[in-house]
Amino acid sequence: MQYRIEKDTMGEMQVPADKYWAAQTQRSVMNFEIGDEKMPLEVLYGFANLKKACALVNNQLGRLNDEKTEAIAKACDSVLSGQLDDNFPLVVWQTGSGTQSNMNMNEVVANKATEILGGEFTKEKLVHPNDDVNKGQSSNDTYPTAMRIAEVVAVTDRLIPALNQLKETLKVKSKAFSDIVKIGRTHLQDATPLTLGQELSGYVAMLDTNLKQINDALQYCRELAIGGTAVGTGLNSHPGFSHKVAAELNSFMEKNYGFVSQPNKFHALTGHDAEVVLSGALKALAANLMKIANDIRWLASGPRCGLAEIEIPANEPGSSIMPGKVNPTQAEAMTMVAVQVMGNDATVGIAASQGNFELNVFKPVIAYNILQSIRLLSDTMISFDKNCAIGIVPLKKNIDRFLHDSLMLVTALNPHIGYENAAKIAKTAHANGSTLKEEAVNLGLMSAEEFDAAVKPEEMIAPKA
Repeated sequence: MQYRIEKDTMGEMQVPADKYWAAQTQRSVMNFEIGDEKMPLEVLYGFANLKKACALVNNQLGRLNDEKTEAIAKACDSVLSGQLDDNFPLVVWQTGSGTQSNMNMNEVVANKATEILGGEFTKEKLVHPNDDVNKGQSSNDTYPTAMRIAEVVAVTDRLIPALNQLKETLKVKSKAFSDIVKIGRTHLQDATPLTLGQELSGYVAMLDTNLKQINDALQYCRELAIGGTAVGTGLNSHPGFSHKVAAELNSFMEKNYGFVSQPNKFHALTGHDAEVVLSGALKALAANLMKIANDIRWLASGPRCGLAEIEIPANEPGSSIMPGKVNPTQAEAMTMVAVQVMGNDATVGIAASQGNFELNVFKPVIAYNILQSIRLLSDTMISFDKNCAIGIVPLKKNIDRFLHDSLMLVTALNPHIGYENAAKIAKTAHANGSTLKEEAVNLGLMSAEEFDAAVKPEEMIAPKA
């Protein structure tokens, strides 16, 4: 590999000749050889959008000339197009303020902008990473802003559509199965009847609640720290800078994400309670997805010796030794995602509690865990929907058999013969291996006709006046 020499305030560094980054990025590469978890691209793209907005605002305020502004904006667009992805080598495990990633972006954008202006960035700096690209900014306000941009975009464009997709499939299935009466189960024991559609409607309602929680959390994440600079005072920034940057982001990004300036910049730099709220909403979604996935794989267990009330798609062979075995792999993947997200939430909560004085220095790990949770939840919901939920088919023969074998149909007799007598029928039938109807007649508590009139599973799925 060929190298070139770059300088920063600490001296000279050898930098790969074909990369746009410079000395500060290279120092981070050398000093933080920790793990292989790279700074998420979502954060880097958040930075690129932010640097573009800052350049445009600095130009409006008369602090950056037209030539440099246009070059910086074009350089940021190159980052956002994915052309420069290999110029961001830094890991998550670096300074807790994300300073090195901020400077990585500043260096790449400055050098690319120099190139756009016709200069040779290896020899001259027509655009300076600190004085131009980072003008009116600090790592302490840019990193939390970039991570907020990343969070809002990821939730809006990825998570919410995936959640709605799965919810809509379950809603369609719930309606389609609304007349299929089955036995309910509580404590893993037989309970009173409901319809398969009612069972699935519970999942739809869960996801509706999750959607509301996520949208509520999103409101806090739209508040941006930019303009606070080093400690929240806004030193070297302009009084209108923060509001103007938020407006620019809403104007030129793919859609208006509703970004606003966070009112208190001291809170913005040292507090990450918005991320705690968002992560909590993601954990709540993970908990419901765990419930849904577990129910589906129980209901599909078998195919001969389990519950087998529904059939799910057979996507791949399930065993290397048992021919013909098929496993509920989509459910298994979704439950693994759920536990990962729950673990991520613990990390986010602990990291957010570690703000000291004017700065929280756990920002990269907060961003990494939240964005991983969003990505995993989005992907698993799309995969589960496409490869499992859409293909759910009721096995009516088994459903009917379980329904009519259940001793809990006896609950319908409570209003007619009382709890104690109904319990006597159920216990006797269970002990004798007989039916409820047989024992109701044998015990002289009801006639066959009275039993048939009282025990109608299809009428046990809702309250009666």
